[in-house]
Amino acid sequence: MLTALDVQEGHRVLEVGTGTGWNAALLCHRVGSASVVTVEVDEANSAAARSRLQNAGFEPLVITGDGAAGYAAEAPYDRTIATCSIGRMPYAWVEQTVPGGVIVAPWGPTYGGEGIVRLSVGADGTASGRFLGSSAFMRLRDQRVGRTHVREYLNGEPWPAGGIKATTRLSPDDVGDWPVMFAIGAQVHGVFPWMEPYQDGSYTLWLRDTAVSSWATVDFEKGRSEFEVVQSGPRKLWSEVEDAYRWWDAAGRPGFQRFGLTVSTDSETVWIDDPSNPVPPSRS
Repeated sequence: MLTALDVQEGHRVLEVGTGTGWNAALLCHRVGSASVVTVEVDEANSAAARSRLQNAGFEPLVITGDGAAGYAAEAPYDRTIATCSIGRMPYAWVEQTVPGGVIVAPWGPTYGGEGIVRLSVGADGTASGRFLGSSAFMRLRDQRVGRTHVREYLNGEPWPAGGIKATTRLSPDDVGDWPVMFAIGAQVHGVFPWMEPYQDGSYTLWLRDTAVSSWATVDFEKGRSEFEVVQSGPRKLWSEVEDAYRWWDAAGRPGFQRFGLTVSTDSETVWIDDPSNPVPPSRS
């Protein structure tokens, strides 16, 4: 990530997510303590990191606060880096980074799959760039959400709780790798999976929406070529996942490097190959 950030002498750097202070120390070594601002939401972590940095001979500005807001008092920055993952880019980071500046952050949709994105900030107030590869970071605290238990979707009724049964030839195993989860999540919005494993190696893949209106299950058993599906609610979640998988497969099963992200004041767009080619939303 630091290689992608491409920090040069004379740059001012904003880091979101101080953690232990290790990454901030590397930035200080590169550009000097006076050019580094690092923001940590946890008060105890912030104090411990500040002490570690001082003991190592570094004195960046360590701010205890919400990293989603950046730190406007010391803006603008030439480089912004997040060491926590996001599902949407806080526009404050774009506003506080100079035109021509760079933002590097782990970005992932609600469904799962996460990659490092490198954005260049434009003079028009947008930021755009490609994903570099996979990642797995703790979520920015401002964007963490609780997951509603499956029982809330069943409304007290025993499974299948009125859900409609069908079968599918698409194995749940085929939609579980990080790149395909990312591609699915870029199309199927507001949905998250959960695997319920059993002792014999089989499992049930649960899909639930954040609106607590729809759910689906797919039962996996080794050696089978068809799998039982149950869907309930206004959204047919497994059908949406199947459509997204087919799009990804038809596109040549792209990895992270073919995807990109464009951020503006009021929108985010995931694209493939070129910013003019947005990833289509699910049609189901």
